[in-house]
Order: sequence, then structure tokens, then C-alpha cells
Amino acid sequence: MLFKLAWRNIWRNKRRSLIVLISVMVGLIAIVFEDGLSNGMMRQMLFNQISLDISHVQIHKAGFNNNKIVKNYIPDYKHVESILNSTPDVEAYSKRVFAAGILSSASNSSGVILYGIIPAEEARVSVIKSSIVEGNYLGSDKRGIIIGKKLAEKLGVGVGDKIVAMANTLKGDIGSDAFRIVGIFQTSSSEFDKMAVYVNAGTEQEMLGIGDNYHEFAIITKDYNNITSIKKNLEAKLGSKYEVFTYRDMLPMLIYQMDLYKESMMILNIIIGLALIFGIVNTMLMSVFERLREFGVLMAIGMKNSRLYLMILFEAFILGVIGTIAGLICGLLLDIPLAHSGINLSIFSASLESFGVGAVIYPVLSLGNIFNAVLLIPFVAVIGALYPAYKAIKLEPVYAINYV
Repeated sequence: MLFKLAWRNIWRNKRRSLIVLISVMVGLIAIVFEDGLSNGMMRQMLFNQISLDISHVQIHKAGFNNNKIVKNYIPDYKHVESILNSTPDVEAYSKRVFAAGILSSASNSSGVILYGIIPAEEARVSVIKSSIVEGNYLGSDKRGIIIGKKLAEKLGVGVGDKIVAMANTLKGDIGSDAFRIVGIFQTSSSEFDKMAVYVNAGTEQEMLGIGDNYHEFAIITKDYNNITSIKKNLEAKLGSKYEVFTYRDMLPMLIYQMDLYKESMMILNIIIGLALIFGIVNTMLMSVFERLREFGVLMAIGMKNSRLYLMILFEAFILGVIGTIAGLICGLLLDIPLAHSGINLSIFSASLESFGVGAVIYPVLSLGNIFNAVLLIPFVAVIGALYPAYKAIKLEPVYAINYV
């Protein structure tokens, strides 16, 4: 009976009830949209880094990550390769030669990271091949090189131009070689495009004087969520001569940002909840004072204070639930299409690319955050009605009946 009375009371003043419903809906739509946008941005930053050069797992010689010098190449890389081939969790891997060096053109020079790769292997673990915007991907040409668009602009070169790469060799002197640009790539990270260049592994090995050795295995796993157990398995098989790092080890700041974001969403939910509380308190107080005579009659004929109190709370709860459902539906109808088409923020592309995000952001909803918001809003609505309900039960029946 209380629920039925509460339902009828809500729609006696449709305008006031609609104002509360719209407030709740807007609050939930804001939570859903913010969650999708922020979560999508964080996930894009992470997966862009993984798909560029980080991958899911990297294997090096022990100590290489702290001292990336030419002589720290992987001991017995064929042993590592055999283990990876026999590990069912490994989807693909790429062997890389790594060197910090200088790239020079006729008009300029720049510090770069020189990656020596086997093109077919690298195409399976990174997006470099699909990011070519001019020319072609690396082929069999030993003197071919692909560079980022930002670096090409800095050096003033294009496809077909010659450039010279220099880096320290295994003996400690300077090794150099001339290359011809066969392709230019553009990724979601402008910083990466300024630094990374790719040549055939055999050419870089020859330039550095390291024989047929490699510095890094970049690995893509079948399930990145199972990355911790995969790391432990590889460490057990490889032993102490090697170091195994996951993307979580190599991107600690980004992982920290993602964890911090989850906490900040709860704070945002609380802020929106507090704003809703004040609106609901104001609306419910208006509703109570408009119905003083009605409450007086109800108390005079024997309605207990506890039941009157619950009736008012039911009104707020119903408004909260209806507003939450409507807001969730509207939020999903807004976010689901955007998750496929993306939000084009090309006006901020320079800033976004410096963070490795990209100009188009694809919202990704977090079910945990949405679930928390769906539970929070009706609860907040009830909290907002506590004081108005308390004011109602403190009325004297005689005073309430004669109230004008």
C-alpha cells in the first residue's frame, strides 16, 4: 500500500517530479559518458604503446633494460626461440636488434632508436606495417629504411632519399651505413614517430658488428589478461641469464594512471551524488510542505510515523530508480554508437598524439563503474529524502490540518 501511495504522490505534481527525474538522468548520463571517454582514452594509450614497440612481453639478456648497450645482446637466442615456439600461450614474436644512434640527411640530423627487424615477424607484433602512409614496408632491400613522418619532416626527406645512420659498434667505435627511405609511417604517437626507425636486422647486425645476435624478443600472447602467469612460466624456463618484462613492468606510469582513473571515477560519482542530494532535498521539502494538511489527516486517522516516513522515502527511491534506468538507457544509446564511430578530436590532434592517444577516441564502458553508479543514484535519492521525511513526522496533526 505504501508503494502504491508513493507512486500516486509522485505524479500528482508531474512538473516537479520530472525536474528530479531529469536531474538524475543528466547525472547518470554524465557518469556514463565520462566513464566511456576516459576509459577509452586510457585503454587506447595502453594498446597503442603495446602495438608500437612494447608488445605484451619482452625478453632480453639480464640487465639489458637498465643498460641498453650494444654488447648486451641475448645469449643463445635460438634457445629462447625454441622455448617460445613450444609455449602455447605465445601468439607471435619478433626478434629485434636495438641501438641508439644518429640519423643524418643532407640538411639535418636527429637522435633515433634504430630497430633491426625481420619484416615478416615484426608485422605480426606491431602496427608499423599498417601505419605506412608513404612508400612501402620493408622488403628484401638490405639498404632500405622506414622512418616516422615527424622525423622525415625534421630531416627534410621523403621516399627515395638517402640518409646515413650512425651508432656505436661492439668494439666501441662508430659504425655507419647509408640507407634509402622506402617508406614513411605515421602512428598515434608523435613522439614515437620522431625517434623510431626500422631497417633489416641483418644490415644492422653487420653495422654494429654483433654477428647474428639480437637484443630483444617482442612477444604477443593469446591472452594479455593472463600475462603474470605467462611471465612466471617463461622465467622458470629461461633461467637467470635472461630478463622477462611484461607491458605492466615497462609502462608503470601508464598503469598507475589507469589505476588512479578507477579511483577518480568513484570520486566523480560521489560529487554528482552530492549535487543530486541537494536537488532532491529541495524538491522533497517542497513536496512535504505542499502536503502538510494531507499528512496531518493521515496522522490524525492513525497512520504511524514510521509508515509516513517510509512512504516519503519510497517516493524518492522510485524517482531515483526511474531516473537511473532512463539515464542509463540514454547514456548507452549515446556511448554505444560512439564506441564504433569514435569521437573525432582532430582539433586537439597534436596534443593527443603527444600522449600517444590518437585524434579519434573510442569510448569503452567499464561495467564495474557503471554498476557502482547504478547502485549509488537510488541510494543517494533516499539519502536526500531523509531530512524532508523527518520534517514530516515531526508535525503536530492539529497544526498540520489547519496549515494554510
